[in-house]
This record gives sequence, structure tokens and C-alpha cells, in this order.
Amino acid sequence: MAFDSIIDDYQIHFDAGEQFGGTQHGPRPKPVILSALAACTGMDVVSILGKKQVKFTAFRISVTGEVTEEFPKYYQKIHLVYLVTGPGFKDNEEIRIKVNRSIRLSRDHYCAVSAMLKNSCEITDEIILLDS
Repeated sequence: MAFDSIIDDYQIHFDAGEQFGGTQHGPRPKPVILSALAACTGMDVVSILGKKQVKFTAFRISVTGEVTEEFPKYYQKIHLVYLVTGPGFKDNEEIRIKVNRSIRLSRDHYCAVSAMLKNSCEITDEIILLDS
């Protein structure tokens, strides 16, 4: 139940869960979709924030997905939480607006993973600003 995939000369080892005969030596394929979405939008947002001259000290995305009850079980809802840390960020409305606009640009124009998924599930997000 384990498979290797080569993407751009990088090897990824996939495995099924133990209940399906896997040995837990790699991620299951479906959660990798969530990681791909977080990575795609993260790259966009970081790039856009740089262009907007937003100097952050940490950037993290947490992503969760809710799957359907029936087979094939697929994500019906995905939620992204963008955690952006920087000096004086916590209650800074100007920074919140710039982060929000960057996320919207990623979601609506740049992130191909988001573009593919939005036709099959609801994608929501939230922003948490933290002080460094």
C-alpha cells in the first residue's frame, strides 16, 4: 500500500493508513492536498506581502479539512488560518488589510491549487496577527 512519486526530481513516499494495510511510512495522499494548498497560497501571500513592504518575523498557515461521510470521501470544507507575526501587528488594522488583500489575490488570481479546489469544496480562511 506504499507508493513513491517523483515530482521535479524529488521523491515523495506515500502510504495508506494502518487500517488499510499501510505501514505509516509516509503521508496519505489526501492530506497532501491540504499541504499543497497551504504551500501554494503561502508562497503567493509571502511574495505579495514583500511587494507591499510588510516586514513580518514569522508566517505560518494551519489548514484543516472536513471530509464527506460517504465514499468517495473528499474534502467538502477546507479552512486556512494565516498566522502572521511582526512588531506591532496584533491590533494593526493597516497590516490586517494588507494581509487580507494578499490572501484574496492568492485565492482569486494566483494559487492554482485553490482554483482547482474551489470548484469542489468550500474554502474559508481567517487571519491571526501576533506581535513579535
